Amino acid sequence: MKYNFDEITERRGTHSVKWDWAKADILPMWVADMDFKTAPEVVQAISEKVSHGIFGYGTIPENFHQSVIDWWETNHHFTIEKEWLLPATGVLPSLSAIIRTFVKPDENIILQTPVYNHFFTILENYGCHIVCNDLKYEAGNYTIDFDDLEKKASDPKTRLLLLCNPHNPVGKVWTREDLEKVADICTQNNVMVVSDEIHSDLIFNNRQHIPFISIAQHYELQSVTCGSPCKTFNFSGLPISYLISRDKNILEQTRKMLELQENSYPNPIAMEALIAAYTKGHEWMAELKDYLYQNFIFLKNFCGEHLPEIKVIPLEATYLVWLDCRSFGKTSDELSKILLMEGKVWLNSGTMYGENGEGFMRINIGCPRQLLTEGLERLKKALKE
Repeated sequence: MKYNFDEITERRGTHSVKWDWAKADILPMWVADMDFKTAPEVVQAISEKVSHGIFGYGTIPENFHQSVIDWWETNHHFTIEKEWLLPATGVLPSLSAIIRTFVKPDENIILQTPVYNHFFTILENYGCHIVCNDLKYEAGNYTIDFDDLEKKASDPKTRLLLLCNPHNPVGKVWTREDLEKVADICTQNNVMVVSDEIHSDLIFNNRQHIPFISIAQHYELQSVTCGSPCKTFNFSGLPISYLISRDKNILEQTRKMLELQENSYPNPIAMEALIAAYTKGHEWMAELKDYLYQNFIFLKNFCGEHLPEIKVIPLEATYLVWLDCRSFGKTSDELSKILLMEGKVWLNSGTMYGENGEGFMRINIGCPRQLLTEGLERLKKALKE
């Protein structure tokens, strides 16, 4: 391999959130970033930008749009037009702006739980009603409950579905058939679809990410897709994103809301990071994906040998693995506390992602194999001794 993903850096000790726990000898395997240095091509681009020494106002570089267009064409086999793109300062601010623009506080938004915890935060902060379309869990596999989705979407007060594509935390890649059913139901019920596709690059085993916009274009449906290189290339501290929609009205109204939130202009250094990642980062990403999936196989084999009580949910995407720990007979919060206090390892409690996350835990495997091994040994010690 050209890149060294086994290198243990000081990154964990410099992360402001993780640092307090690192001082307590607690291994953090929770928050959704990785313990790998980003691609050296990205570091070089940032260094060159910083070396100019001038950090004033600027404009969106022309190659910003083209780099996004080329990336999606190469990796997701979908052609984006320049006018479909709106640069933004991160996926979460973008989601917030879309929701505040197109949903009234007394209207409903559908979440497909268990789902990314900050979706709840955005909706609760705005004061709109959360309606849960719980995913069905059978034989270690998650699927969309379309009958329930149709029922929830048919409520006249339901305005929007917040789709996680691919899905965090269950690591699911939605198929074309899945997304067509979603589009059909939402079209029939005049429900807007906002698709968070921040994990769309990290897909395994020859599966293919299907951009929701590629489905929505065949329906009379309001939709917008949110993308970003931050998860793929591990520079979430330099937030950068973009919205994709064929509806100019959606982009223009969202842009105005971002301006009202004083959050409309991306950081110039972050823009350079995106351009470098999307134009020069293909090889780095390919090696990262291979390393991550080997980490998953290592975790799965470890649990099979030492912790058979844990059912490891198949990982189709992301570096976040969903663990079914219900056989221990404890709540997710109880398990999280035991791991933290007894094993000195921090995992996410499943109930962070909705009530149907009870009994589950989420573990981050985006780290050198040595750290993953240490974390799993701590997990075993806490649960077995």
